[in-house]
Amino acid sequence: MDMSQYLQVFIEESKENLQTLNENLLLLEATPEEIEVVNVIFRVAHTFKGMAGTMGFTKMQHLTHVLENVLSEIRNGKLHVTTEMLDIMFQCLDALENYVDQIINTSSEGDESYSHLINQLEAILKGDFVSAQPATKASTSNSENSSNTNSTSSNLKLPDSVEVVRKQALEDGMNVFKINVIISETCMLKAARAFIVYSELGDMGDIIHCIPSSQDIEEEKFDREFMVVFTTQESLERIQEIIMAIAEIDGVTIEDLHSVSEKSAQEEVQEQEEVQEQASNQQEQEVSAPQKPAVAPTAQKKPTKEEATNKVNVAGKSVRVNIDRLDTLMNLVSELIIVKTQLEGITETNNASNSETNYSDSVEYLERVTTSLHDAVMKVRMVPVETVFNRFPRLIRDVSRKLGKNIELVMSGEETELDRTVIDEIGDPLIHLLRNAADHGLETTKERKEIEKPEKGTIKLQAYQDGNSVVIEVEDDGRGIDVEKIRAKSVERGTPQEVADAMSEQEVLEQLFKPSFSMAKKITDLSGRGVGLDVVKSKITTLGGNVEIVTELGKGSRFIVRLPLTLAIIQALMVNISSEKYAIPLNNIQNIENIHQDEIKQVQNQEVIVLRNQVIPVVRLDSILELPSTNTEDLIVVIVKKGEKQVGFVVDSLIGQQEIVIKPLGKYLNNIHMIAGATILGNGEVALILDINTLV
Repeated sequence: MDMSQYLQVFIEESKENLQTLNENLLLLEATPEEIEVVNVIFRVAHTFKGMAGTMGFTKMQHLTHVLENVLSEIRNGKLHVTTEMLDIMFQCLDALENYVDQIINTSSEGDESYSHLINQLEAILKGDFVSAQPATKASTSNSENSSNTNSTSSNLKLPDSVEVVRKQALEDGMNVFKINVIISETCMLKAARAFIVYSELGDMGDIIHCIPSSQDIEEEKFDREFMVVFTTQESLERIQEIIMAIAEIDGVTIEDLHSVSEKSAQEEVQEQEEVQEQASNQQEQEVSAPQKPAVAPTAQKKPTKEEATNKVNVAGKSVRVNIDRLDTLMNLVSELIIVKTQLEGITETNNASNSETNYSDSVEYLERVTTSLHDAVMKVRMVPVETVFNRFPRLIRDVSRKLGKNIELVMSGEETELDRTVIDEIGDPLIHLLRNAADHGLETTKERKEIEKPEKGTIKLQAYQDGNSVVIEVEDDGRGIDVEKIRAKSVERGTPQEVADAMSEQEVLEQLFKPSFSMAKKITDLSGRGVGLDVVKSKITTLGGNVEIVTELGKGSRFIVRLPLTLAIIQALMVNISSEKYAIPLNNIQNIENIHQDEIKQVQNQEVIVLRNQVIPVVRLDSILELPSTNTEDLIVVIVKKGEKQVGFVVDSLIGQQEIVIKPLGKYLNNIHMIAGATILGNGEVALILDINTLV
């Protein structure tokens, strides 16, 4: 029986079950004696086992079967929930997530059996289980040394399948190199840095093997080194030159592989189990990311066209829709059919006056229906932010244990809805902000006691709708941000003293979003205020939003992320600039003013106007967009607002408000930062959409 037709259903159901497991394991940790929570986890594990077995995913089925046996013993009162037992269950949850991700990418569960987890679960059942605490420093050190040995040993033993590829490449006259890369000790985003190396190598040849695995590299389950076996036509010197040109790479050693000893199948299995054990030990010490970085390397060889197509089909995005919303859509489509019939009937009548009246009525009716249809379709695309928020309790649990801090996450507004395309992209920026709040924002328990704060630090995550935008706030009650220290750091980085002194508090805080600008006194593998914030800013800006900081020294900080409800259709003000039409998103516009040329003043070489006792900078769009100037005395100024900042855009004339469909510019024009996209007007002309985040 062909099960591929049910694969998408399996993936969707698995994601829901994983989230249920996550939520209830966290609940079980808080209330270990609550048997009903155990019953829920048991039922989910049983469902998982049945689904995996039906689809033929035997490794996943075996893992959930053993987990189910442990849960059954807990239900019967023969076992009691312990911290060590919960740690293993959380590792099983991570393993199941990895299986599902592998199925999404390849339609198969992969070769990983997670035998170390199964052995630990079986030891619990037999009563032989002593402790499953996270690996000690000694074991971590051993893992690190073992990794170095695997990466640098000249007696590298390759799996049989890789050895076949190596020999074939040599027969074809290609070079085969073993490349060992050492990442800088200060690098905060090791997975991203490794991906850049993978990308550079991918342009020159094929990666046929890597240690650690691409899965571990994606999740940053490695220290500073990784090794790849690489086939290419390029020379050793050229490869070394390209890799060393990448930032935050401390060293690279390259070895020419013309003869590699083969290993037996038994040796291969034994080594694989050792690697799995080491990964498990390290995973206990690393904070597990709830979502994989989108930039991690995933393939060791280039996929065929059929494989790529299959992957797209398997990982197709879907949205679960309330049946009431579908009923509304159906009713509106019925209304469209009625309008179509009316318009067809008009052409058959001979009475000109009646035809004109009926035509006007039908067009007006059509306009109402299409507006309602647009609203209904937008609601179908909307997804509660809960789908993103529900990952974070587990994240904060792991972070708090790693840092030794007592942290409480308070979430609100999970029912707030966002467009699916925005939801898919917002997870990583929020992870950065939450880690910053936990690691750098909140004081240690000892520090909080000394300043008479509650021992438990609080991080608040809330979402709410504000007009045509959704606002997400990450707030902590920690130490706050010292603005004067940032000002001093900015001067240290090259900003002139007089410029730094003239900066407002908000302008100083904006420095935190610059690449590599960090105020962390101590570098950790989690975060430092500033590390990763440039990534957050970049991602939010790409989504058409912006991020602000509100802070009070000693009281805490609040990061405010403002996002558009949808990226598909927006309300815009159409304007003429010189001889061209442009669109300005309506949700950014404060008001429109008619002013005379004489009202524009010069302040520090910047044109400004004074409007209701406010000094507002003026931007002449024709100059920025390199268009011919009209040089009129009477000007139309569109006042736009981004956060607390206001700017006046000078335009030649107004066309009016219009609902526009945003079209991307394409990969050849994606570096034009002033333009957010394009739209096609009713007469077929193309109008560009101004990117307010860049221009303000």
